[in-house]
Amino acid sequence: MKIARPLSCGHMALRKGRHSLHGQIYLVTASTHDRNPVFAGFSCACAAARCFDDPVILRDSRMLCWVLMPDHAHWLIELGDDDALPGLVNRLKSASARKANRARHKTGALWAPAFHDHALRAEDDLYATVIYTVNNPVRAGLVNSPGDYPFWNSVWL
Repeated sequence: MKIARPLSCGHMALRKGRHSLHGQIYLVTASTHDRNPVFAGFSCACAAARCFDDPVILRDSRMLCWVLMPDHAHWLIELGDDDALPGLVNRLKSASARKANRARHKTGALWAPAFHDHALRAEDDLYATVIYTVNNPVRAGLVNSPGDYPFWNSVWL
């Protein structure tokens, strides 16, 4: 018999009392379910990546930078007036999961239920965060240069 955990446990407790600020820039990290490297497959990664710049999904928010790794994604998002961060992240994860699952001919959970976000506090943080994000594949040993990795984008680079 499975015992239900109270809402005060786990990732739900971490979000309690948090507010999304319109116009705020957030670095969001989302992991795949059980950290499975589902985006190691090229067609699956292509399908998911198409969602990250989709204006229908983003609405009035702006995707400033993103990288899709085999088992996680980083999104640098400027939140618009029409959304709270959890709703936007839910749309990004839902749409990309549908398309990626279709590409890999599977169904079921693709993303882990939680996500991590960090609100950038100063303009100086922005440049360092973009460099950190696009260099993620280099640090992971997947490529020697960010330009060699196909699954990233930035409004500045």
